[in-house]
Amino acid sequence: MTDPINIAILGASGYTGADLVRLLLCHPLVAIKALSANSHAGKSMAEVYPHFRGYVLPELQKVEEISWDGIEVVFCALPHATTQQIVKDLPERLKIIDLSADFRLRDPATYATWYGHEHYAPELQPDAVYGLTEHYREAIKAARLVACPGCYPTATLLALLPLVQAGLIETDDLIIDAKSGVSGAGRGLKDSLLYCEVAEGMHPYAVAGHRHAPEIEQEIGAASGTEPIVNFTPHLVPMNRGELVTIYAKTTSTAEALRVALLARYRHEVFVRVLGSGEVPTTRHVRGSNFCDVNVFADRIPGRVIIIAAIDNLVKGSSGQAIQNMNLMFGLDETLALHQLPLFP
Repeated sequence: MTDPINIAILGASGYTGADLVRLLLCHPLVAIKALSANSHAGKSMAEVYPHFRGYVLPELQKVEEISWDGIEVVFCALPHATTQQIVKDLPERLKIIDLSADFRLRDPATYATWYGHEHYAPELQPDAVYGLTEHYREAIKAARLVACPGCYPTATLLALLPLVQAGLIETDDLIIDAKSGVSGAGRGLKDSLLYCEVAEGMHPYAVAGHRHAPEIEQEIGAASGTEPIVNFTPHLVPMNRGELVTIYAKTTSTAEALRVALLARYRHEVFVRVLGSGEVPTTRHVRGSNFCDVNVFADRIPGRVIIIAAIDNLVKGSSGQAIQNMNLMFGLDETLALHQLPLFP
């Protein structure tokens, strides 16, 4: 392929949209042709995000103002429920990569239960492929619509799915303790996200009711043939980006056997790093990268293990994984534009 892929990014003024721009500016086979925003329409990206000074980018505009002529793929980094309403009216030739929750849940009834309204584009849902790259690679290659996973499900499922599929852990007693940087809550102005509310403290939120729980259950259930209900509690941590999940599970095997199983499953995967025995995944060692670091530890309680995974919530948990999927959809090396080393310290 020599001609660049012409792309549009909807919701470019949010954190995930901005990270898409940051990463795609380094993609050798992509041309950014359209960027949308709502309240920032008419501005340049550099006015909204000064770190883009000096780069030639389209002016931000409203979605309805975009000309789709020549556009081949659309990244949707829009608020939940917005993508459903927009993509059903887009030309069918366009490939859609959705970073919201609008097409992640396969059952529209489950979607309605957790998101408080009926699915606005149920006719498109059967065509949506769940975009967990390492586990749905072949389906993603042939997809027109890819529903990228949430950041918490990405880290959780990369750690759990090989173990569930191998029957090495039980699915009826999974406890997932998850922590994310503040960028995971978006860029909107909210009292709970003010500096004095977030700094120097950590707090759980959406306790026993976070919308990523049914997404995790959907994928674990599909992998195991069970109907699990997970114990999932997310926490907001006073850092800009990064995500750590600590999972407590029952097993009839050993922690080392589980670690070896993960090594076997991911031995050819560039972006999933199964650490050496005793090495602990941390957010600082994946920051700014598309890596997921994972490891397994024996619990002090017999018959239980502790599984830990770390990702950057904006990269592997969102924009990086979306680009990985785009590369697959166009038959490219899936690592293109994703070679950034973790930023340390």
